[in-house]
Amino acid sequence: MFQEVLPCEAMVPLPYSGFLLQTGSATDTIIDMLSSAASLHESSFKTPDGLTTRTAFVPVSNHLLRKDMDKVEETSKDIIKFTAEKLSVDDVSQLVVSPLCGAISLFVGTTRNNFEGKKVISLEYEAYLPMAENEIRKICSDIRQKWPVKHIAVFHRLGLVPVSEASIIIAVSSAHRAASLEAVTYAIDTLKARVPIWKKVGQKVASFCHVDMIFLRNSLIKHRE
Repeated sequence: MFQEVLPCEAMVPLPYSGFLLQTGSATDTIIDMLSSAASLHESSFKTPDGLTTRTAFVPVSNHLLRKDMDKVEETSKDIIKFTAEKLSVDDVSQLVVSPLCGAISLFVGTTRNNFEGKKVISLEYEAYLPMAENEIRKICSDIRQKWPVKHIAVFHRLGLVPVSEASIIIAVSSAHRAASLEAVTYAIDTLKARVPIWKKVGQKVASFCHVDMIFLRNSLIKHRE
């Protein structure tokens, strides 16, 4: 019968992995079997109660341990949300954090205090949600075909958005910065061109009229910022 006593790394320094076994015929058989299958390092000593213990260590290199960790799979995520609540850059960026990535790129669109020379107090956004969500998913799919990114988050606020608050946050994570930077630029440019989202400045319909939805909103004025 055997008993695991301590994690191997508490007993010996890397690159060895091992376990502590109390002596006995079953234990000896286990160690002998392991020895025949791998390069097993072992030693024996007497415990304070007089029992003889055999310690077996299987050598494992640090390089291989790191390599195995790198192979850990993490499912890629596309996180899309429309909300009337205030958007948080920290919350959205945390959604795309990954130990496999060294870069997170963000685009944050905020309400500015002027439009065509006139003072702006707030913007108001509305969207045709079923089509808007579907189009953003297509954009995420396009991004994945173009760049090796990990996670994508697109959050858009609906309703009134006061000056200096965020109306849209796009976050993309990737192993290296070039992919996420290019993906974020593509995401906002394509979203503005394809996704059915509109904004109002005061009471006047303004620039976020998207060409794909003109037939649904014939009264909207198309304007490119």
